[in-house]
This record gives sequence, structure tokens and C-alpha cells, in this order.
Amino acid sequence: MALTLYVDTARWRAHHKHVQEQFPGLVPVCKGNGYGFGHERLAEEATRLGSDILAVGTTYEAARIKDWFGGDLLVLTPYRRGEEPVPLPDRVIRSVSSVDGVYGLVGARVVIEVMSSMKRHGISEQDLPQLHAAIENVRLEGFAIHLPLDRTDGSDAVEEVIGWMDRLRAARLPLHTMFVSHLKAEELARLQQQFPQTRFRARIGTRLWLGDHDATEYRGAVLDVTRVAKGDRFGYRQQKAASDGFLVVVAGGTSHGVGLEAPKALHGVMPRAKGVARAGLATVNRNLSPFVWGGKQRWFAEPPHMQVCILFVPADAPEPKVGDELVAHLRHTTTQFDRLVDR
Repeated sequence: MALTLYVDTARWRAHHKHVQEQFPGLVPVCKGNGYGFGHERLAEEATRLGSDILAVGTTYEAARIKDWFGGDLLVLTPYRRGEEPVPLPDRVIRSVSSVDGVYGLVGARVVIEVMSSMKRHGISEQDLPQLHAAIENVRLEGFAIHLPLDRTDGSDAVEEVIGWMDRLRAARLPLHTMFVSHLKAEELARLQQQFPQTRFRARIGTRLWLGDHDATEYRGAVLDVTRVAKGDRFGYRQQKAASDGFLVVVAGGTSHGVGLEAPKALHGVMPRAKGVARAGLATVNRNLSPFVWGGKQRWFAEPPHMQVCILFVPADAPEPKVGDELVAHLRHTTTQFDRLVDR
């Protein structure tokens, strides 16, 4: 009995090919928990796509994935002097976001990140004159820019990239390759047309692996079902059942990521109102679970346990049976499955 990730493999891979066709020179990204699929599986899929390079989050991820992927590995976290050394093969490329970082990687293959409107990390325009001397002792693979997802000020992503291309060109720095993130296919095509001598390579993770929501589905197996009457006490905290119904023990708990949720940016009145309503219900121990039964998301009977959840299903709903599977609406990047089934 398990929390299972089901994958419609043919559909999933067809989506990969579609994204690859939209973004020539695509650089697949495999970081974190492998977008819910695991590093080994995504390394296999990147190989299937014929990718010559795979982007990973950290040096530790690169050390693990190097045995599963035979091409180049681009580490996205910028190098910092004094970081713990991790033994890596020469095919690993390091991202750098400071002139000092470039000087610290003598002989290494590097991609230099420029500061975008994200304001997360990257070299500034004032750093450019110092780069000429710094890049003499490294193998420069290109520059990179990481763009924001939303542009609430109405600015143009392409114009932001063009601005940096002009600065780099004015500084007479090599512009053979530019790695970009969070551009649309038509935006990438515009850039490629304007700068035909530069190869633009889109680093894509979420859109590639998770872009077709209907290609994957989580399901938790029912382990036990206990009928309860209104007022019956149950669980660790011996709460009272609010009405007649069923306590349903389903596979999937905090160790799988169930009940854990990354903060979301809310836009508009309705999403904010729903957020306030959820917070209010939580204060009286009413929390909606990600599990669906009888066409409705069901409430947690109590907070998730480590490997299972106990749900409350009211008596007017169909009675679940041991062995049934409940669809679970879970976020891939925070979920660990027990098993993955291709179908």
C-alpha cells in the first residue's frame, strides 16, 4: 500500500518533445527532488531527448547525477570562495556571479550570471571592465540571465536581455552563448533573430517536466476504514467526530510531503479571500486534505502522520474500501512518492 505517482509515459514524453521543438538548444533542469520524479529518472529522460547538457541545482546534486548522465552538467548555484569542495569531473560547468568567483575558478569551465531584475545574484554593469582579465584563466562557456516569472510593471523580458547583450558587447566580452530562463518561445525566437551570432539556450525545468498536468497523477492507497458515530473520540489528540462517518487511513504523510505547502503569491481579491477563509478554518482544526473521494476533497480528521493521513468521510458519501486509491492533488516539487508506475 503506497503513495504512487502514475505517469502516462507516452503523453509525458510527447510533451517533452513539443517543448524541445519550441526551444532549440534546450537545457533541461533537474534539481531539488527532480521535480517529483527523482534525479535518476530525469537524467534518463534528458538522455532520451538527446541533450548534451543537464542543469542541476548544486554541486552535491552534480556529484550524484554524474553517474546517470553522460553529458555536461551545469551547476546553477553560483560558486563562492570557501565553499566545501566536492569532487567533480571536468564536464561539470560552474555558474559564477562575481568577479571574485571567476578568479577563484582558475582552469574551470564557467558560465557568468548577470544581475537581472530578479536581483537575486549576478555581476553588475560596473563589474564588466574587470572581467577581461578575470576570464583569461577560465574556460568561458557563456553568460546567463535568470528572469522573473511575472512582470507586474509591464516591462519586456526581451528588452531586458537585449539591454544586457548591448552592455556585454560594449564591454567587448565574448557573446557566443547566452543561457536564459523564463522566456516564451516567441521571445527566444526574437532574440535569436536579433543576435544571430549568439546561441541562446533556454534552461527549463517546470515547463518541461510538469507542463502537461494531465500526464501525471498521485494516488494514495486506503489502508484502513473505521466507521464512527458523532461524538466518538479518535486519533492522537482524542478529538470528537463532528458527525457520523468514516475515518479513512490513506498512504501518504509528512515524510512524503503531504501537509507541507510552499508559500504562494496571491493576486486579486478572490484568492486572498480564500486564503483568509482557509486560515480561519485552520484555527478550529479544519484543514482540507489533498485527497479526493466521491468527487470532493476530503478534510483531514487530524494533522497528517509521518507516513499516513487520517481523513474524515461523512456518512452520506460512498464508503471507501481497503485497497481503493484516492487521487491526491500534491505539488511535485515537495512530494516524495513510494513508487512510480508508468502506464
